[in-house]
Amino acid sequence: MPPGGRLPVGPSSGRPVAAHAMIGPAIKAMRPRQWLKNVLVFVAPAAAGTLLHGSIFAKACLAFVAFSMTASGFYIFNDIRDLESDRAHVRKRRRPIAAGLLPIPVAAALSLLLVLGGLTLGALATTWQFGLILIAYVVINVAYSIRLKQEPVVELACVASGFLLRAIGGGAATGTKLSVWFIAVISFGALFIVTGKRLAEMPNEDGNGGERRAVLAQYTKRFLESVLTISATITITAYCLWAFGDTGLLARTHGREVYIQLTVVPIVIGALHMLRRLDRGEGGAPEDLAYGDRLLQIMGLAWLALILIGVYA
Repeated sequence: MPPGGRLPVGPSSGRPVAAHAMIGPAIKAMRPRQWLKNVLVFVAPAAAGTLLHGSIFAKACLAFVAFSMTASGFYIFNDIRDLESDRAHVRKRRRPIAAGLLPIPVAAALSLLLVLGGLTLGALATTWQFGLILIAYVVINVAYSIRLKQEPVVELACVASGFLLRAIGGGAATGTKLSVWFIAVISFGALFIVTGKRLAEMPNEDGNGGERRAVLAQYTKRFLESVLTISATITITAYCLWAFGDTGLLARTHGREVYIQLTVVPIVIGALHMLRRLDRGEGGAPEDLAYGDRLLQIMGLAWLALILIGVYA
């Protein structure tokens, strides 16, 4: 490190930055708002009624931390790869690496540390199966960043797989058996969210606006709208089949299966509300909907309350 604990910001900036001043940008580059996705690791054991049994909750928490570390490592990795395009983007140029607040060598070291730390924690502190899922997450993300993000439809599946791997990972880390309908709900629910994001990124009819993604040229709004409708339909159908037809789940409710079945109501209302907003192109930042949409939050709390009564009361 140069004298005074100061590092160059990057190749395009001659301004040095103090080491202590990089803490905030480093945390921001990790995108803690995105960690909300990792709550999916709790869903499988929670729905199975085992979340509070023995060490299950502790293992789910460790899985959450491991996935958060690994995902944050890749957020930084992608920001390094997309440095030039981010600097030309009206919003992304404020990201710490693009803005020159976090030097590239420091960002690269932090990315590697987070990915390796997440993999190690996941494999050693939970189960080897969860470790394999994290490795699969890493492989898919590397392939996506290098090549697959340019392939239409395949790139949708790659991004959606991140949600699915989190949910499956929660089951693997806690030894929870997953229902096929549960997997279907997460899979097509993820595709629903990712498609809505791409729809919001499409340029306007005059060719302005939108995101600088090369793959967007391979899509039409009509196609994405069709995928959005299909994925929403399958998600709702699969959830109904899980809530009404999963005999293992209903057996664990001890006569309170009506509460599980009632969860269909907030799920359908929430899905239709999301479909309306995504169809209007408001899904560019799905985490903003989760943090700021009051109706979605109310439906989420209603779903959680019914699950807790049905499985744990």
